[in-house]
Amino acid sequence: MKQFDEQSPLAPREREKMAGRVASAARNNKTILLVTACAAIFLGLLSYVLRGEVMKLDQMAYWLVVETLRSDWLTPIMESFSALATPVSLIAMLLVIAAFAPGKRPGWFCTVNLALAVLLNVVLKTLIQRPRPEGFRLVVESGFSFPSGHSMAAMAFFGLIVWMVWHYEQDRRQRLLLTVAFSAVIVMIGISRIYLGVHYASDVLGGFCASIIWLVFYTKLAAPAFLGEDGLREVQ
Repeated sequence: MKQFDEQSPLAPREREKMAGRVASAARNNKTILLVTACAAIFLGLLSYVLRGEVMKLDQMAYWLVVETLRSDWLTPIMESFSALATPVSLIAMLLVIAAFAPGKRPGWFCTVNLALAVLLNVVLKTLIQRPRPEGFRLVVESGFSFPSGHSMAAMAFFGLIVWMVWHYEQDRRQRLLLTVAFSAVIVMIGISRIYLGVHYASDVLGGFCASIIWLVFYTKLAAPAFLGEDGLREVQ
């Protein structure tokens, strides 16, 4: 069989075709790639946590968020972001979703998602039992540290809202705006937990990854039951 060397005019063409096939496979399997990446990150963090080692990620985040950014004017803002993932705030937002969101039973869709994500967090924390950081907390928290409950709840709740936006919102600009806004809220809730000194950065990242994996399976399994067929047709 004839081999194509680097000087052959067909070699670049073959490479382009191969790159196109790889890109196509990535697009068609993006959900699998997302779950695989999140699982790899979560397990990598968990291996350090179980060994009781201090990660460079946690050290860098402490220096940047706690030592560099902490100030009197920023603390109330971070407390406000953290409060968005408390039970009172989440229940209030669930009531709004139940009243105004489209779909057959959007309120129950979001409620069951959040309840099961919180239960998953409790199970993981009980199994892993990582102590919380000591010595620089601005608020009082009890319980274990990994993965962060606020981060898991934020990603599960607001991440599901992003999913619903992409499936219901007709206006592309509005979809993008809402996605960016809710994504920023998720990130800020995670950062606020580091800022307040009640979680390591690895707790936050681990919580995000755990909830993303959860959301992938939950939306696949629960959307048909709670939203009907209309909840499965993504807006183009």
